[in-house]
Amino acid sequence: MGIGEVVRAGQIFAFFAGEAVRMSGEKIASTRPGIDVEITREPVGIVALITPWNFPVAIPAWKIAPALAYGNCVVFKPADLVPGSAHALAEIISKSGLPPGVFNLVMGRGSEIGDALLRHPGIAAVSFTGSVATGRKVAAAATAATPLKKVQLEMGGKNPLVVLDDADLKNAVECATNGAFFSTGQRCTASSRLIVTRGIHDRFVEALAERMKSLVVDDALRAGTHVGPVVDRSQLDQDLRYIDLGKEEGAKLHWGGEVLNRDNPGFYLQPTLFTEVDNRMRIAREEIFGPVAAVIRVKDYDEAVAVANDTDFGLSAGICTTSLKYASHFKRHAEAGMVMVNLPTAGVDYHVPFGGRKGSSYGSREQGRYAVEFYTAVKTAYTQP
Repeated sequence: MGIGEVVRAGQIFAFFAGEAVRMSGEKIASTRPGIDVEITREPVGIVALITPWNFPVAIPAWKIAPALAYGNCVVFKPADLVPGSAHALAEIISKSGLPPGVFNLVMGRGSEIGDALLRHPGIAAVSFTGSVATGRKVAAAATAATPLKKVQLEMGGKNPLVVLDDADLKNAVECATNGAFFSTGQRCTASSRLIVTRGIHDRFVEALAERMKSLVVDDALRAGTHVGPVVDRSQLDQDLRYIDLGKEEGAKLHWGGEVLNRDNPGFYLQPTLFTEVDNRMRIAREEIFGPVAAVIRVKDYDEAVAVANDTDFGLSAGICTTSLKYASHFKRHAEAGMVMVNLPTAGVDYHVPFGGRKGSSYGSREQGRYAVEFYTAVKTAYTQP
């Protein structure tokens, strides 16, 4: 996983190296005779980039690369859990030939460093990826500052994977396993709600539980490991609180949920599957950020879409079906920024937009050519020769 992430970071920098020389504008006629109009994009200035711990190289890369490509200066503040990754990335960037002061790394707790960045009058824009609660604070501080700061927020998800009666069962199980449990479920795009129609429900649950039993939970650097440890004690405690809450709410703990011991120290948690879940339960409403998935039984496609959209989040949504009719309808009607058909909800390309709707995202999209929207300002210039 770590190797793949670093490769992805390299791909992102290579993509935006090309974008740096593909900046385009417009030259059009005015409504007034003899006047020319030019529309160009300029750097916004100094941007603060606040990144999370779960993808400590890739997420910084997809913020830093466009910021630099479009001519901005950067102040990069990584999560305090992953200083080593940030320092390694900063060292690589420092050898690229950038002028002094263009790229800057600051370390420390978000409550201290983040607040200082948000208040600083020299910061023109802030891009943040993290929790909803912190994202709201970032937005409030940035818009209360003088001058006002441009804000981009990515804040998580409670992503649905719909499985219809006509789905290929094996593929649906693999989509659910990958989306819900790989990366230890510590992805904002994780499939935490598995919405399954009644005709395939029992077969799907049985097949998924069998697949979960085959997953190896161990040191992430050990060959053959499928699921690594939870990031730290506080995250493990949060996962366990939600597992207890699910049982208290009346959901059935179908499989997993046990803390495991391994040779190497770490916070190992068995992938966890709840069934008999109601979409009103907290385990179906709130982001857990661990290897915990909830199966919600529905009667048909129409109910599945309604339940999928019944959430405060809107990052990624998936459907497993062999029906072109249902796949096409879902792509149009899923209230999410990204939609996957017969694919896991997690797993995106670097050259296309990333982002969501509702409580998942705020501001313009990240990645691909759409990143230009956040990291530049549009200027319209009129000239009378």
